[in-house]
Amino acid sequence: MSNPNRRGQAGSPVSTGSTGATATPFANTHFILPYGLRLQQTINAGTTSVTIPAGITFVYAIAVGGGGGGSTTAGGGAGGVTWGWTLANSTCIVGTGGAQNTNGNYTRYGNIIAGFGSAGAGAPILGGGSANGVGATNYWGIPGGTNGISTSTFGKPGSGAGGGFQTATLNTTSGKGGDGISGGGGAYNFATGTGTLIAGAGGSGLVGGGGGGANGNTGTRTGGIGGNGINILTGGITTGGAASTGTSTNGAGGGGGGLAANGSDASGINGGNGGTGGGGGGAQGAGGTAGSGGNGILYLFY
Repeated sequence: MSNPNRRGQAGSPVSTGSTGATATPFANTHFILPYGLRLQQTINAGTTSVTIPAGITFVYAIAVGGGGGGSTTAGGGAGGVTWGWTLANSTCIVGTGGAQNTNGNYTRYGNIIAGFGSAGAGAPILGGGSANGVGATNYWGIPGGTNGISTSTFGKPGSGAGGGFQTATLNTTSGKGGDGISGGGGAYNFATGTGTLIAGAGGSGLVGGGGGGANGNTGTRTGGIGGNGINILTGGITTGGAASTGTSTNGAGGGGGGLAANGSDASGINGGNGGTGGGGGGAQGAGGTAGSGGNGILYLFY
């Protein structure tokens, strides 16, 4: 008797295609990645056409939206992640990451839609992570998290996690972005005087949010580190970028880890970029440039 759970094996109605691809091993299977199906195509931002072999009717897609860019204050939110079966289609949209102060862009294949990550102080839609704001419900109805408040500085977990709450007091650390499917952006830290300021880290999840920025004091300024993501094809961690620190300078945030690549480190007063696969961009230090969000990505299995 055949195993009904192995419908991704070669010769099944939904599993023809190139013979060189390797089926997903059971050890790497989880709630998104399907056992037995073959990863046939990895599609990056800028590609709009898809060639599906004759006879393939349904395709299993994992889509990630572009991450939000960092801002002069908060880190960018991570791009949304959506997965599931859809009718085979010859076109796609793979969202690019947002530049400084700019939201990312959504990714779509068939009926599978992944929302963008919000910019450093924006409001996301369709499941992208939030940055210093309220996260969004994703395509499958998983609710987003709320932003941190003065008595609870961390962003709340959710599909698109909430952003951290800003503190404005010397010798304190601003709120970390919430953890979730898409991590929220880390909060800004600003206060005048001599002392230490540490911005909020980006939230972690399947995709990480960007770290916040620190500015204003004449003591030590340290940005927030980028949140970590997960490479769902290998199960390995994609790390968020390191923040910068300095006396009366620097204080930029690291980029969030994407679904496919690590976030980059902050460099002086410039924020780190989000990793490919929706990582959020890191916030800038005073006078610098915030990091860009990571481009989205699309995986097709059949």
